[in-house]
Amino acid sequence: MVTLAVVGAGSRGSGYARRAEGRARVVAVADPLAARRERFPEAAHYADWRELAALPRQADAVIIATMDADHVEPAVRFAELGYHILLEKPMAVSEQDCRTIVAAAEKAGTVFAVCHVMRYTPYTRALKSLLDAGAIGEIVSVQHLEPVGWWHQAHSYVRGNWRRTDESTFMLLAKSCHDLDWLVHIMGRQVTRVSSFGGLKHFRPENRPEGAADRCLDCAVESTCPYSAPRLYLPLAGRESWPLTVITDDVSEAGVRAALRTGPYGRCVYACDNDVVDHQVVNMEFEGGASAAFTMTAFTPQQHRQTRIFGTHGSIEGDGVLLKVTDFVTGETSVVDSSATGDATAGGGHGGGDEGLMAAFLSAVETGDRSAVLSSPGESLHSHLIAWAAERSRLDGITVTLEGTPR
Repeated sequence: MVTLAVVGAGSRGSGYARRAEGRARVVAVADPLAARRERFPEAAHYADWRELAALPRQADAVIIATMDADHVEPAVRFAELGYHILLEKPMAVSEQDCRTIVAAAEKAGTVFAVCHVMRYTPYTRALKSLLDAGAIGEIVSVQHLEPVGWWHQAHSYVRGNWRRTDESTFMLLAKSCHDLDWLVHIMGRQVTRVSSFGGLKHFRPENRPEGAADRCLDCAVESTCPYSAPRLYLPLAGRESWPLTVITDDVSEAGVRAALRTGPYGRCVYACDNDVVDHQVVNMEFEGGASAAFTMTAFTPQQHRQTRIFGTHGSIEGDGVLLKVTDFVTGETSVVDSSATGDATAGGGHGGGDEGLMAAFLSAVETGDRSAVLSSPGESLHSHLIAWAAERSRLDGITVTLEGTPR
């Protein structure tokens, strides 16, 4: 059985560990919060990952799921110690730190996987199989939508940990490096040029409704607000699940109300200190000339991603579960049901992606065959570099050319 260390035992770190049960055993956990360490009562506990890293290797592999800005030091150190590494996305919040992590992983020669969970869903596997078999000929263009969801935007990117670029990173890297990586995966080619537009349109002080209070619990217009924190969180009281476990360790109704009274998740969405975008479009040109248009927007239900792929012999429309394939020769349309498991949220396991990723990572650790891991360190770096290119384009109003990165 594979032994695991968990560095960062929040919702993502503990979630990945749960999906390893039966094939792996957590023997060490490092997190500054005692309540999170207690999620693994049989493991050795460390308040700081450096305490664990000061010891000889204690486990076969480590799950690193600290905050984004805190990835680089543990990733490099645990690679030096010979751990196989599962690293939550994004790899890091600067280009240089990403390159440093990739260099350390390649030097160590151990299994290294970034949590690009969208590659591992049954839906993606079905789609990739169709494309690789030539079902629609050569891909010419792609339209891809990430429907973030109005309440998810409010939770994570207005009130939550990823609301500010200077405290975390910009929206495209924090949220949509999933999608940029996925597009590279299904295209099978690297991106050569990028342009992008977007901004923070709605979640701004000037859009605050008349009569709104600084906190939802005190607000006279809360009942008519789409972003009401009581409406989002109070019905979940009593559940040890995301997103409730992010706002409080006490998930009782009293604990939730206390968190909304004093914590960041009870704030009015028009009275926060957020600055990340709530909508963005990214246009990409790939090697060989194919193109993709990607839209990320807050103003949707939270659903599976939606994609239209246009090829020389056919087209595919996908909604995260069903794939409608039109054959230009026969004019007929067939439907492939990918039997996706769970919904598109982190709580739902990203449509089976979390489970698929853990299964692939553990297989690679068990067997030494890295082919189960669907992205190399260089590929992960490339998808991150697309995000930085898009952000430069958005801010500077230019088209950015990417140099080739290792595959």
